[in-house]
Amino acid sequence: MSFALPAVAVVPLTASALFLAQQPDSGDNGGQGEDFGKSSPVGLLVLILFLIAVVFLVRSMSRHLKKVPASFDAEDKAAEPEPAPAPEPAEAKPADTPSASPSKTD
Repeated sequence: MSFALPAVAVVPLTASALFLAQQPDSGDNGGQGEDFGKSSPVGLLVLILFLIAVVFLVRSMSRHLKKVPASFDAEDKAAEPEPAPAPEPAEAKPADTPSASPSKTD
């Protein structure tokens, strides 16, 4: 299957593509001078500082992760107190015994 465009549509498209693809002729070059894209020693220093910071962060995180338990399930069960057994119902004592409730008789 071939897709063909009429010459009326192709010629303006080709002309605009050639015009847009040209390098600027002025001396400005759009801020892309001789040193464009090259790094400086300051950039290298910043990169090295970032790498050192990452090393310290990884070491710190490793220490913290060693303290974390493998599973939190056992810790949850140990933290919950066992329910106390229900108290047995007290036996009812007869009212006429002297230990039940002292009454004043004068």
